Amino acid sequence: MLLSFNYLSGSPGPSGFGSKSTAEHVTASLPPSFTAIITGATSGIGAETARILAKRGARLILPSRNIKAAEETKARIESECSDSEIIVMSLDLSSLSSVRTFVSQFESLNLPLNLLINNAGKFSHEHAITEDGIEMTFATNYLGHFLLTKLLVNKMVETAKVTGVEGRIVNVSSSIHGWFSGDILKYLGQISRNKRNYDATRAYALSKLANVLHTHELARRFKQMGANVTVNCVHPGIVRTRLTRDREGFITDLVFFMASKLLKTIPQAAATTCYVATNPRLRHVTGKYFVDCNESSPSKLAGSPSEAARLWSASEIMVNANSKLLFDPNNALE
Repeated sequence: MLLSFNYLSGSPGPSGFGSKSTAEHVTASLPPSFTAIITGATSGIGAETARILAKRGARLILPSRNIKAAEETKARIESECSDSEIIVMSLDLSSLSSVRTFVSQFESLNLPLNLLINNAGKFSHEHAITEDGIEMTFATNYLGHFLLTKLLVNKMVETAKVTGVEGRIVNVSSSIHGWFSGDILKYLGQISRNKRNYDATRAYALSKLANVLHTHELARRFKQMGANVTVNCVHPGIVRTRLTRDREGFITDLVFFMASKLLKTIPQAAATTCYVATNPRLRHVTGKYFVDCNESSPSKLAGSPSEAARLWSASEIMVNANSKLLFDPNNALE
């Protein structure tokens, strides 16, 4: 009840911010030569996150499957921040080969990397399988980001060591992660083989649960390495974005109209991502889940170290280009 009241009233939490805070309110200037990669920055929360970080002095890398949309985002930001440095690059997160190509091209630029925001998201109402044999929502929201992060970690660790500036990774999850229960890998195996067991909402919840588990396991590994890089995940809040584009129409419009008092604006929804990405109060804070710019608790399953380790092991197999193994969740990684 108290959490609901705080959300509706916008009452600030321990951080001094709350549900009504905007991305502009929660950020300050960034160090010189600060470089950020933001996925899914062509619209909605991602585009607002990119705009605010550019205003704060960040060099932006905007990877996108839709280059035209990314160029339009770049132009809008540059019209407001004329001295921004923004680089548009091609990336399709549902394709593991595209992720590898993007990282190779980014590395050829010889730029530092201080911040990675894994923001892109897809809610696929229709069942689809990627070229790598993985269910589309899981592949786009989680597995592509898992590989992207894995391939960029060394660059982030190196940048933090050379500059002395803490590197940060932000995984954009959702409170919907708590809607998933059951065996993660078994369900993934089922929906990656056929559409009989496919449920769009459950598949989306699974992908967002995977984002939280990835955060916990990666944080553990960074601590083990002694790396000056943190990783946290966020629930941005409920906001109407292009995530609903597969179901535009009267019913969708009606639902959002009726729930309008509960929705955040896009600047408010981008606040938690920007806070976790930049605020100096969070130095050395890692492996946490944030809601309305304050630390919160994820679901019980999302907090399981054994599930996080199990998912990590399965993910390593799924992204291994040289592996001759077929990923079979029914026979492996118990």
